Order: sequence, then structure tokens, then C-alpha cells
Amino acid sequence: MELNKNGRNFLLGTLLKSYLIQFAVCSVIIMAGIYGMDIAATWLFRRWYGEHYFLHYRALYTYMAGLIVWVLCVVWLTYRLLKKVVSYVYELQAATVKMFDKNTDYIELSPELSEIAVKINALKQEAEQNARLAKENEQRKNDLIMYLAHDLKTPLSSVMGYLTLLHDEPQISEEVRKKYLSIARNKAQRLEDLINEFFEITRFNLSEIILQYTEINLTRLLEQLIFEFQPMLQEKGLQCSLHAPENLFFRCDPDKIQRVFDNLLRNAIIYSFPDTVITITAELQQGEIIIRFKNHGNTISREKLSLIFEQFYRLDVERSTKGGTGLGLAIAKQIVELHKGRISAKSEEETVQFTVVLPVS
Repeated sequence: MELNKNGRNFLLGTLLKSYLIQFAVCSVIIMAGIYGMDIAATWLFRRWYGEHYFLHYRALYTYMAGLIVWVLCVVWLTYRLLKKVVSYVYELQAATVKMFDKNTDYIELSPELSEIAVKINALKQEAEQNARLAKENEQRKNDLIMYLAHDLKTPLSSVMGYLTLLHDEPQISEEVRKKYLSIARNKAQRLEDLINEFFEITRFNLSEIILQYTEINLTRLLEQLIFEFQPMLQEKGLQCSLHAPENLFFRCDPDKIQRVFDNLLRNAIIYSFPDTVITITAELQQGEIIIRFKNHGNTISREKLSLIFEQFYRLDVERSTKGGTGLGLAIAKQIVELHKGRISAKSEEETVQFTVVLPVS
């Protein structure tokens, strides 16, 4: 916390001005007193003793006494100035203690320290906000661990259960055996997806990602993505419509950009109403490529939209088993920002739209 040049000059000027005014007042009073004493002494000696007995060194003694008084006055004024400075130090020391006092809403200081008071209160508010955010993030992390334990335990228990049945029932029919193996395989795949997603977010958080740029046909990438998600789309009776130029070329890291679109389309499928249409549009506008994913589902409140890209936030409170860990959108945001782009979400009238804006390099 450092005062700017104007603030330092104001504080120094206030102290110096006060000191000089007091110094000038004391000096004038002392000079006036000395002059008056000199006149009084001259009059008294002339009246009582006459000119013969007049003390010729009276002025020297008078001015010596005045000088002593003046020096004492300077010492006293300097002491008051230093005392004032020390009081400011103690005041600032007390203010730093109050910064961490939750019962203190606003820290007040002397008028001369008004700028410092503003900065201290700003730091106090920032510290309280950071502490609150840290507490919320810690709570979300704890919730995430709890969700992870549950999400990993469910498919793992299913895998163990079906494998146990296959092991303990050697006479089971081939049809039932294939059914159990298929279920166990699907649950194991679900378990692998969950673990991979957590490894992915850890990799993005703990390492410096280096993008491998190459030019791609973004339209072809989106078409391939829709084709790969056909089984999930058909399961809910969904259709996916793509509106994009025939050839939309873009320079990016294909693997990571595909991960963004994968997360957004998967998210749209999971939270779409059955038998509805998911619309993907891509267009080039003023040096930027804008990609929108729009689906029909429950309206998301503004409060949830403001948190939807945070790492430890989960939108699906009921935690559908088909949903992810809640980290996909956080990963998508990180990848988009690595490409110097931005991602946003809006929801109204039972529609949800995610917008990705990527600059054309």
C-alpha cells in the first residue's frame, strides 16, 4: 500500500504547514515580548535610578532570555511534531489489526490519513472477498470429492456385481452372460470417462499447455462431431442441425478445440428435452469465428449461469448418472481462453445457448 505523489505531498505539506504556523506564532510572541520587556526595563531604570544608574547591557540580557525561551519553544514544537508522527504510526498499526477484525465494518483514520484509510478499507474488503471465495471454493472442492466418490462407486459396484455373478454362476446361459458382460463393459467405460475427465482438469491446472496450431476445416470438424454423437442423440430422440459455411477454415489446436465442442454438445444432449433439436451455427464476423450451441431444456437462472464455468460447480443438483463431473465446461473455458477467445452462456424461455468466440489469427 503506497501513497501516490500527491498523497505524500499532501501529508507532508499539512504537517509542515502546521509546524511553520506554530513556529511563526511563537516567534512573533517571543519577539513582541522581548521588545516589550526592553521598553519596560528602560522606563523603570530611568524613573527609579535616573540616567546614571541605567543598565547599559539590559538589551543583551533581555535578548538572551528571549533566545532561551525561543529555543525551548522550538524544542516543544518539534516534540509535538514528532509526537504527531508517532501517533500516526500507532494509528496505522491499530488499523492493520482491524483489517482482520470481522466486527469492524469501516476503519477510520485522521483526516491527514484519509487516502491511506481509503486504501486500507479497499484492502480489507478485498481480503474479506478473497476469504469468502476461498471458503466457497473449498466447499465446492469438498462437494466435488463427495460427488466423485459416489460417481466412481456406482459404476465400480455395478462392474464388481456383474463380474461376481459371472464368476459364481458358471452354468449361466450365453445370452445372459453377454448381457452381463455388456452392462459391465458400459459401466467400466463410464468409470474410465470419469477418471479421464479428472486427469484432464488436473493436467490443465498443473501444467503449462502448449498449443499445437494447424489449419483445419471447422465445418468438417463439427460434422464429424455430430456423426460421432449419433448414438447419444438417437437414444433421446434428438436431432442436431448444423448451419455453417461449406468451408470455414480456422487455425487452432484441433485436439483441444474438438474437446471444447465435444463438451458443449455432450452438455446439450444431456440437458435437452427429449425429441427436440440441437442447433449448431458457425459464422465468420469481423475477424472472429462465432460458434453457437443451442438446445431446448430447463431454463438456467442467472445465478447459476454466473457460476457455470467454475471448476467446482455442478449444474445438475440431482446429479444424473448420465452427467459428467461438472468439470467439462471449466475445461472448455480454459481451452478457449488459451486460444485468446471467450465463451459465454445464456438461457431464457426453456432454451440454453453457449457461444464461443475465437479470433482469426
